[in-house]
Amino acid sequence: MLDRLRNNLDLKLLSLAIAVSLWAYLRLTPNSLIAARFSQQFNVPIETTGLGTGQISRFTQKIATVAVAVPRDGAPISADMLRAVLNLSGHGPGVYNVPVEVIAPKLEIKSLSPASVTLSIERIDARALPVFVHYVGAVRPGVVVQRAEVAPASATLHAASGDLAQVASLRVDVPFPAGPSAVDAMLRPFATDAHGVELPAISVAPNLVRVRVRFVAPQHPK
Repeated sequence: MLDRLRNNLDLKLLSLAIAVSLWAYLRLTPNSLIAARFSQQFNVPIETTGLGTGQISRFTQKIATVAVAVPRDGAPISADMLRAVLNLSGHGPGVYNVPVEVIAPKLEIKSLSPASVTLSIERIDARALPVFVHYVGAVRPGVVVQRAEVAPASATLHAASGDLAQVASLRVDVPFPAGPSAVDAMLRPFATDAHGVELPAISVAPNLVRVRVRFVAPQHPK
């Protein structure tokens, strides 16, 4: 009887030691499967706040990856419950490294990437330029431009100072006709760089101008 009790006691102590060892392993050893089960990861658009009037910010990192702990009550989590914000209050033109602030009431943030974003802040400037007519297509030998009018004759460009520095001209495109004709249309003026490439970041006011062009046959001297 004593031998059986002694043997059972040994088995019980061995079982207890195994259980404690297993608990310690699970408690102290990182386990990606367990971690994944109790956290969720979201891609959240990075937004700005506090930007001064007449300023624009530029940064390339547009998405933050945020991992949050799953609530103990199992309540569902969605990406729209999270905001990743760059607070630009008090920042003037220049280059900055700004921390990403995650706004997620009642949620525990487990990780965040990136933790900060490097950005530049520029002023929005204005510049007036005359609008000129640019003829598109092959010039026909039997057609010449008798007159060309644009109203208003100039427009105002609005953009970041760095973008405005790239502007070489402000133009409207008019197709060159196969024969004498007249054009009277509202056309969109757009800014181009020194190579004639449109600069889409430039805002133009007004966005339409009236263009009148008269194409006629050339007058040959008698």
